[in-house]
Amino acid sequence: MVPSQPRPQLWPLLIIAALVSALTLAAGSHGWRQAALTLVGVLFGATLYHSGFGFASAYRQLLVRGDGRGVFAQVLMLALATALFAPLLISGVGRGAVAPVALQAAFGATLFGVGMQLGSGCACGTLYAIGGGSSMMLLTLLSFSAGSFLASLSNGLWSGLPKLQPVSLLERWGWSGALVQLLALAGCALLLWHWQRPRLRAEGGFWPQWNWRALLHGPWATVSGAVVLALLSGLTLLLAGRPWGVTWGFTLWAAKLSQLFGWDPASSALWQQERFARALQAGLLEDTTSVMNVGIVLGAAAAASAAGRFSLRRPPSRRAALACLIGGLTMGYGAWLSYGCNVGAYFGGIASTSLHGWLWIGFALLGTALGVRLRPHFGLGN
Repeated sequence: MVPSQPRPQLWPLLIIAALVSALTLAAGSHGWRQAALTLVGVLFGATLYHSGFGFASAYRQLLVRGDGRGVFAQVLMLALATALFAPLLISGVGRGAVAPVALQAAFGATLFGVGMQLGSGCACGTLYAIGGGSSMMLLTLLSFSAGSFLASLSNGLWSGLPKLQPVSLLERWGWSGALVQLLALAGCALLLWHWQRPRLRAEGGFWPQWNWRALLHGPWATVSGAVVLALLSGLTLLLAGRPWGVTWGFTLWAAKLSQLFGWDPASSALWQQERFARALQAGLLEDTTSVMNVGIVLGAAAAASAAGRFSLRRPPSRRAALACLIGGLTMGYGAWLSYGCNVGAYFGGIASTSLHGWLWIGFALLGTALGVRLRPHFGLGN
């Protein structure tokens, strides 16, 4: 007998729809693009939830079980995003996520990799897990925000470390630079394909059979999520003039909260800079990353309710909660040092053909290897 599918949860869906409408209208007071990007955030959240798209879990499965299917989906996502970003960036529509190749970024990405495993999620993963009802990930969000803000206050400590100027293949070589990166990604995909063929034969392959009912109720195959995430990232670049990002919103939230408790921005050289000071003075609805982050939470909550799976869940143990706090703090500090998280530095950086994105993933995998060894000490399985 085929088990019955969970029924959609009507009342949560109605409440979430009202919240999405209110947020979109409020953001729209700052321009139609802000309203549109709020809805793009909602679509990001629904996509992440329905596809269970995990950065932290994909790396862990790769290193612990030799399962490269999640990483293959990421390679597909990066290739499609590169193809979408290239014509926009070459024609001057927005700017890419390009940052220096720096020692501080290598250290920060390693910290982020450790934090992903202890926190059981990445930057966007934290948001969509909260939308699905995880109270434990609220702890990760709080400490992530605190870690990123603390790193911004210690920015001067790292500025003297060796670094190279930002390198973008598109800026240096134009279309040829995009082609070089696409060939590199194709090589990665081919290697993963050959390596994973025995697993694919046993478990049904990378490519899912499409099911229209799954469009609203889920679950989606990971590769389906990868395609939609790449398309939404291209739309974000078109609307916002920059790639999708997450961490900046966390940093800004912590800074504004710190002001309420007496922190003086004049005590920080970085927060006295014009763009940081302007962000502190402006409302949160004027900040694109913030409204998209809230949209991700609401989109994931809507997807969970549509699937009949929305429920508030407590942390499984005190040790797991402690791991989330430590992991979030480590991710936040590492994200600031490495010029972004798994979204802004890795996804956005590589899609923009910036070499710092490739540096980020290399050292994040090193941190992941360390993190999976620490998880059992907090009662977390691998």
